[in-house]
Amino acid sequence: MSTDERLASLIDRLVERRQCFALYRLPWQEELHLVLQREACPTILHSVEELSGRRGFVMAPFRTEEHCPLLLIRPDTVTDGVEDILRLPVDDLPMHPEIPSVTPRPDSRTRYKASFDLFSKALCQGRLHKLVLSRSHVTDLPEAFSIGNTFIRACRRYPRVMIYVCHTPVSGLWMGCTPEILLSVERGEGHTVSLAGTMPVADGIEPTEWNEKNRQEQAYVSDYIRSCLASHGITATEEGPYTARAGEVVHLKTDFRFPLTDTHDLGRLVADLHPTPAVCGLPKAEAYRFIHEHEALDRRYYAGFAGWTDPQGDTQLYVNLRCMEVTGGHKAVLYAGGGILASSQADSEWEETIHKLETIQRLLR
Repeated sequence: MSTDERLASLIDRLVERRQCFALYRLPWQEELHLVLQREACPTILHSVEELSGRRGFVMAPFRTEEHCPLLLIRPDTVTDGVEDILRLPVDDLPMHPEIPSVTPRPDSRTRYKASFDLFSKALCQGRLHKLVLSRSHVTDLPEAFSIGNTFIRACRRYPRVMIYVCHTPVSGLWMGCTPEILLSVERGEGHTVSLAGTMPVADGIEPTEWNEKNRQEQAYVSDYIRSCLASHGITATEEGPYTARAGEVVHLKTDFRFPLTDTHDLGRLVADLHPTPAVCGLPKAEAYRFIHEHEALDRRYYAGFAGWTDPQGDTQLYVNLRCMEVTGGHKAVLYAGGGILASSQADSEWEETIHKLETIQRLLR
């Protein structure tokens, strides 16, 4: 067997044995990182602030609720590099209890349009400046589907983004290809981004001319991040906005970099950044409440965040975008969303979600 075949088999067997684990690869890197805990159930946290001082792989929902809690996979085993990962004695690991599957709701453009009209009305009334409307798409998996092979294909196809696969008895099985850093900390430097505005890549050609709606949407996110960092006494160096490719689309992106040497209270900063206006809206608190009350979709872990955190070392947390949830009945639920302004049109916003869903759909063909 080739290295890829052995790795795919190992990932599939971890899922079959219902292990609590995460395997991920950071942008522009080849090294893989495995986080595995011995017990079946991850640590359940009740707020983002509780991440302060904790080490492990985080799987956080858009909205922390009893049926969808914030999870921390404890790092009983942390292994870096394919060769060391392949030495893991998977067949010696215990078989954990089976988890109940989520029943996916069928996709509906009619339901999306009804939600869009509610969102658009609130924006036109001036109650809110921006809202993010999300939807899901339920798809049948190929007969010979392998989450291991899908993860490897994602790593090959999308070098610019963070790729992860995560399974816990609480969350189920998720995989994502996300371009958006929520917060990273490396060698005393913090990094976050403003990522908004979307155009499709056509025939491999990346568009660079952005309309006013996209520029305004990205500016809203940048303004919020500046304000959020300033409230923590942080002054950042900015680069952007510039065009950045992410899978089958491009976005407008601005980088914010800043000194961050004290990371023991990191949960408080992450709590203020999450959810960013790129997945929620503005004003943030009002938009967050409006989405909870009026969006037809239960986002679950979509538009939450995922990644590694370590108060004594590096932290790499990413907004959970371009992701799918593998469910019962040999199906997967794919998630996508888009920023809505008062000037937005329902048909163009629907098309934008189609382009975003393509990032994962290409991996399933």
